[in-house]
Amino acid sequence: MARKLSMLAPEWWDFTTLDDNLLNDAAKLTPKDMVQLSRVGFKVVFYDTLEEFYMAEALEYITSWKQATSDNPVGICGPVGPTEQLPLVARLVNELKIDLSDAHFWGMDEWYVNGKELPSSHPLSFEKADRDLCFNRIDKKLSIPESNLHFPKADTREYIKSWETGVRCAVMQGGQGDTKHWAFNDPVKREGKFKDQPPSPEEFREFTTRVVDLHPITCMQNARTSAGGVVTGVPRQALTVGPVQTWKAEKISIWQAGTHDNPFGQRLTALMIGKKITDSSVPMSLLSDHPNVQFNYFRGGIGICETEMH
Repeated sequence: MARKLSMLAPEWWDFTTLDDNLLNDAAKLTPKDMVQLSRVGFKVVFYDTLEEFYMAEALEYITSWKQATSDNPVGICGPVGPTEQLPLVARLVNELKIDLSDAHFWGMDEWYVNGKELPSSHPLSFEKADRDLCFNRIDKKLSIPESNLHFPKADTREYIKSWETGVRCAVMQGGQGDTKHWAFNDPVKREGKFKDQPPSPEEFREFTTRVVDLHPITCMQNARTSAGGVVTGVPRQALTVGPVQTWKAEKISIWQAGTHDNPFGQRLTALMIGKKITDSSVPMSLLSDHPNVQFNYFRGGIGICETEMH
């Protein structure tokens, strides 16, 4: 049976091409139902306050970096979106006087414009956000060596190599976009071999760090969250860490405060991962096959999937 066309962008794959029964089941989930989706390899955690939520996210940096030694370097891969944890990370490092000389950090993604990564001087740059909100705030006596900071570039070879040098990635954090992506692993266009069916989970898992075309939904979301709604100012391509690198992380930790994806999206991916339903039109669902995934929610941001007139 032919798959539906997307309601949102007919030339692309996305979650609206899934069976309506699955979508309707996701919309019905209560927070209690979501917690009960936890299984071996997948844990759902709720936080009652934003303070607790972002502190817990920041502490994943600290617990990862504290494991690092000269003969066992350890890092974390982190997102821009959310960002509220980043100043907390810097404060914790400074207050606890944690020496980061053997720690590593990987940025997840970066905008791609005119054949190059967006320069770190640009206001939209993710590298700029990481540096301004975290790394530039850490005491220089404690800071991570510049060579241990890995940001994706247009020439992806050095970034990819940094994942293959024996440095252990304890945690890959992420947010969830409206396309149900992590990093910029968006659903693909309906063209070529993927015109009638999206990539199989196995095919999608083969994607490495790369340049991607951004789904229109992603462009709209980033205009809303980062550019005051000026979608014409948002790049249409980006560099992203790939599934190949994602599966090198010991743990995947996704943080949802309700400021990025909506109540329905937060439920859909939990349902698909909890039930091990994989479909690359919902890229986040492919994390079903990773051995250690945790979804973290702010209880006040989970919302409801019911009619509300505004």
